[in-house]
This record gives sequence, C-alpha cells and structure tokens, in this order.
Amino acid sequence: MDYSLFTYITDTIRIFVLVYVDDIIITGSNREAIHHFIDKLKTEFQVKDLGELSYFLGIEALRNQDGLHLRQAKYITDLLDSTGMIGAKPLNCPSSSGTKLSSATGDILHDPTAYRRIVGALQYCTITRPDIAYSVNQLCQFMHCPRDIHWKAVKRVLRYLKGTIDIGLYYVPGDITLNAYCDSDWAGNPDDRRSTTGYGVFLGHNLISWSSKKQGVVSRSSTEAEYRSMAHTTAELYWLRMVLQDLKITLPTAPSLWCDNIGAIALASNPVFHARTKHIEIDYHFIREKVVNRDIHVKHISTQEQIADVFTKGHSATRFSFLRSNLSVRLLPNSLRGGVRVLTVANKSGEDLITPNKSEEDSKDSASTTSLHNR
Repeated sequence: MDYSLFTYITDTIRIFVLVYVDDIIITGSNREAIHHFIDKLKTEFQVKDLGELSYFLGIEALRNQDGLHLRQAKYITDLLDSTGMIGAKPLNCPSSSGTKLSSATGDILHDPTAYRRIVGALQYCTITRPDIAYSVNQLCQFMHCPRDIHWKAVKRVLRYLKGTIDIGLYYVPGDITLNAYCDSDWAGNPDDRRSTTGYGVFLGHNLISWSSKKQGVVSRSSTEAEYRSMAHTTAELYWLRMVLQDLKITLPTAPSLWCDNIGAIALASNPVFHARTKHIEIDYHFIREKVVNRDIHVKHISTQEQIADVFTKGHSATRFSFLRSNLSVRLLPNSLRGGVRVLTVANKSGEDLITPNKSEEDSKDSASTTSLHNR
C-alpha cells in the first residue's frame, strides 16, 4: 500500500491521485470526471491550471499516441553547468569495467561539500536514468569521507550524462504482466567483501522499479548472495502487486522472477537444500513460501541475458550498451508532444486560482493525467 496514493473507482470511472508533499498528480479514464473532481477541490482549495504536463519536479514529460517519455534534460544540463562540466568530453559508459571504488585509495578531499551536493543531485537523476543506478550507488557509499579517486568517478558519471542528456524512460502500452530480473556481484566490495544486489521490474515492456544496493551482511557463497538478491526482489514484487490491487488491476499470471544462479533457484524451490544453508537468515526463506503458493514463478536465465547485471557492476562500453538497450531507456522521439494537464493547488488563503484550459472539452472520454501543486 502507498499512503500517498488515493483512488476513486467505479464500474465506469477510475481516478488516481498521487500526492508528493505539496505537488499532486491526477490521472484517470474520463476527463469529465476529472474536471468534476477539480471542481470539488475548488470548494476547499484554490487551484491554478498550468496547462498540459511538460515539467514536474524536475522531470520533463512528453507523450504522443505511441507512448510517454520521461527525461531530466534540463535538470542534467543545469547540473553540468553548475559543476563546470558543460563542455566536458562525453563518455559512453558511467563506470569502467572491473574497477571497484575503495575507501582506502586516494587522498581525502579537503572539502567534501561539492562531492556530497553533486552525488545527491545524481541520486535524483536516477528517477529517469536507471542506467547510472550502479555508479551512483557506489558514489553514495563514500559520502562520509570522499577521496580524490571518488571525485574522478563523479566526473566520469557527469561526462557520461553529457553525452546522453536526451535519453530517458519511454513507456508504451502493453501486457499487464510483471517480470523481475535479479542479480548480485558476490563479495564485490573490496573493503568489506559485501555483495551488491541489483534488480529491475518490468510491467509489460516498461521498467517500473529498479535498485542497486550493497547487501547488509557478508555472503559466504555466490548462491547465498543471489538468494538475498532474490529475497529483495520478491519483496518488491509483493509490494507492487499490492499497489496494483489498490488500483483494481488484476494480473493474468503470477509474476516471474528471473535469476542466473541455479543454486539459488534450487534453494527457493527445494526444502532439502535449506538444511545446508542454515547460516542464511530465516526471514529470507519467505521466497520459498511465495513459490509454493504460486505467488511467483522463479525461472533461470543465462548470465549473458541477465538484464539486472547492469545494476551490480561496471561493464565495457559494448556490454553496457547491450544492457541499457534492454531497459526502457530511449532517446526522445522527435514526434513526441506534450499532452498532459497540469494544475496548481493552493489553500484558500493563497493567491492562485484555476486557469481554464482551452482543450478541456476535447476528448472528454479519453484518458487524462493532471498534476496539481499545493503552494
């Protein structure tokens, strides 16, 4: 359950309201119903209509009849400009293959303020740029005491963004099925030998959730590291299923979880293996319960085809390009135009009022998305 998500669902009308602090997004299946809902809001709030959605919380949203493109070109450009990297030479991948950052290498930065500010900004970039998730996760691990080698890694990510400003997430209509890919880099951290978990969850062909995160404890085998990764991914799948249930969306089949470690798959499916792995925490064994109940289907995938590999380690330019092409990350299509409504909401004492949109009467029965801002 997402406590910032509100729904109104009848047999013929669906309206979803997502609240982020003082900003609100409204989407639904019927424009007339959405306008009626806005009129109801006007009885309690003053609202300002900003037109169709094109920029929201630093995210640019453009769509046409084929799909929706989300990018942060302006945000990234401003970041490059503020860091003096606007004229830097672009790179074709955010991190080099085989390179592991360490807390014991390089000289400590005299003033870590700029490092922390930029890495924080890069974290926000990952909202539409899953291709830099691993690199940013690595940089975040040294916020307490960054060194010059870490600063060079920050510049590498910025140079990669310089050459890929116009790419972002591209969503298209498709099947309502969930497929998750999980992977781990066993004992990859050179300082404490903890593993990195990475996963990506797709709704149809669209990447909707991803993560790159260092595991909390040391894994004694690659199977254990992969099993922990499966546990994190299973928990995410379970949460996403609950969100879809709140939206009254029924999955035609149980989600599929793709893993490239045969031992971890056997551990999730066969109770005989559990006696040999008692050192794994009990709470991770809920995977098998989900498998037995047919809540998820665990499947094997080859390492070469494992999409989640992009979230666990650095790669060569060729390998990285292949993995990125399998994410929902695309260049902005030239045909895309704005087509989503934006509103601003203020409390009654505020000065903002609703501004009529000339296209309000167009396509009343078509799908519509609206964003509101509470000032």
